[in-house]
Amino acid sequence: MIKTKEITTKKIEEIKEARKEKQAKTQDKEQEKEKIKKIKEEKRKYYEATGRRKTSTAQVRLFVGSSLDSQKDSAGEDIIVNEKFYKNYFPIFTLQKKVETPFEKLNSLGKFAVTIKVKGGGLSSQAGACSHGIARALVLFNPDFRKQLKVAGLLTRDPRMRERKKFGLKRARKAPQWSKR
Repeated sequence: MIKTKEITTKKIEEIKEARKEKQAKTQDKEQEKEKIKKIKEEKRKYYEATGRRKTSTAQVRLFVGSSLDSQKDSAGEDIIVNEKFYKNYFPIFTLQKKVETPFEKLNSLGKFAVTIKVKGGGLSSQAGACSHGIARALVLFNPDFRKQLKVAGLLTRDPRMRERKKFGLKRARKAPQWSKR
């Protein structure tokens, strides 16, 4: 009997700890939503551009000055993609870097706030579309940025698209197995 009571008390303690962790996570999510809401409610001048890659399209709004000036330690909170901070939306480090590249080329990573609505395609093509849109918006903000971004290849829309399937074939170019006899 004593062992079962010890086991049940341990399980109860574990359950309580799990509930506390869950509550902490929900509070963090609520705070994140509040920050995003504040950023969206601010009425500021912005530059709008569209970026594309494969079948993804990104509508980018570039706001001058970071909206979270008081929180300089919170990196990645000045770029919002589909109502989420971009580091949460793009969990892979290389995709995060792809989104940041236009700012890194101009050494202006904390100087702008960006909201992006992206749809279509996969995560990789969405990150490429975001990067393309940010670069275009930066050129609208300051035409002198064009040369640096053009050299880096960020203003060129990548024309590579998925090739369509042809009739008589299994995919775009894959043919059914051919037998001589």
